[in-house]
Amino acid sequence: MDAILSLEGVGKIFPGAVALSDVSLSIARGETHIILGENGAGKSTLIKLLAGIYQPDSGSIAFNGQPYQPKTPHDAQLSGIRIVHQELNLLPYLSIAENLMLENLPRRAFGIVDRKALNSRAVALLKEVGLDIDPRTRVEALGVAQMQLVEIAKALSYDSKLLVLDEPTATLTPPEIERLFSIIKRLKARGVTIIYISHRLHEVFEIGNRVTVLRNGRLVATRDLQGLTVPDLVRMMIGRDIADEYGFDDKIVPGTVALSVANLQRSAETPQISFAVRHGEILGVAGLVGSGRTEALRALFGADPKLDGVVEIDGKPVAIAAPKDAVRHGLSLLTEDRKGQGLLLDMPVDKNITITDLGKVSRNGLLNRRAEAAAANDLVRQLRVKASSIEQAVRNLSGGNQQKVVLAKWLFRGTSTLILDEPTRGVDIGARREIYQLLWMLAAAHKGIIMVSSDLPELMGMCHRIIVFSKNKIVGEVPRAEFDQERILSLAYQEYVRP
Repeated sequence: MDAILSLEGVGKIFPGAVALSDVSLSIARGETHIILGENGAGKSTLIKLLAGIYQPDSGSIAFNGQPYQPKTPHDAQLSGIRIVHQELNLLPYLSIAENLMLENLPRRAFGIVDRKALNSRAVALLKEVGLDIDPRTRVEALGVAQMQLVEIAKALSYDSKLLVLDEPTATLTPPEIERLFSIIKRLKARGVTIIYISHRLHEVFEIGNRVTVLRNGRLVATRDLQGLTVPDLVRMMIGRDIADEYGFDDKIVPGTVALSVANLQRSAETPQISFAVRHGEILGVAGLVGSGRTEALRALFGADPKLDGVVEIDGKPVAIAAPKDAVRHGLSLLTEDRKGQGLLLDMPVDKNITITDLGKVSRNGLLNRRAEAAAANDLVRQLRVKASSIEQAVRNLSGGNQQKVVLAKWLFRGTSTLILDEPTRGVDIGARREIYQLLWMLAAAHKGIIMVSSDLPELMGMCHRIIVFSKNKIVGEVPRAEFDQERILSLAYQEYVRP
């Protein structure tokens, strides 16, 4: 095998944890190599070693036939390794074009940036990933899925020998995923080597040649994908079978209306939308990237401005001008960007959980540390959050456990209706199953649940109904008995194909 990348006995130790132990692996030139493992298996550490963010404590790495010892991400890029991290790395106050070409801005005389050339090149890169948006738009105005496509476009602007994609499809819908796979196949035809990391096991068979599985920092196996099945991959990853991933509970019958929205309008340019969710119901929300599904729910929650609309909770009209109003009325939002908008990353688990209602753990205006610890420990046990203690910084938890902490803070507050935007983004198969079980527990407790997801099988596996957005409007509602992926996608495209 002509190996472009080789690891021999690589290890990395952090205080109190072995992240990687004696990992030996070879990546063939021009292949698409899949790396799988649960959160905490060592995948992120491996990527950061390749990126020059970390250096190995033992073993050696060779790239392109030479010893590879990057000290910084810039060293990795100069060597021909480009990485699209799961945690997006864009500058929010710069335009899309500036982010795409930041390291190679086209210039005119006297070093002045050539804006025309900059935007023209950006349009071509955005077109390649299927993102139809003005390149002068500031990144802070984009949704997470759009940012993901910008990151991929940015990686394509460089002549890389090895491209690492970490969870690139986590927030993409099937059409965007199909376009990304076409790009990967084109890059592969040009001789570019791809390392691809995903928790969506079904998709890896379409593009992958071989798969390496990590578990608890150790290499379990490297196998050809041909002949393997999803259950085979699951067994390799977690050492056991997982049956019925979604666990739809048909014994939970939706009751009275928990939340209704009538004629919600974000701006004069967007149409009005109306929908409702019942107690004990999981209502799915589908749509393409940029369809307005996230923006509509953020406006409902008071996180973004809205022009008009009537919101009723349990049949009573409520005024929601800001998130504090929504929370006061029993409405909670788990945002699609949990790290940027849902957590205090450098604060411990207990503080993140209790911050939604400090009055519950205070006496005479003073925080009762014992009550706070008891409440946090109870929710950590209930949600099976894997942390060294409730004093561990949330930043150091895996993605699945961070998501559980976000759920815990809303459970601590007490909520009647929960909006979940991409709740399993970047979450491994084991933790994802646990999150599904938590949602069924909430549904059984008569909570109303609104679930936004780019993963149609997830929506079809979990929801009682699915409403579909297309160009900022709700274009259809599909009951569970009529779930069909083709039908839902057809609705999602409806407003984009009208003459």
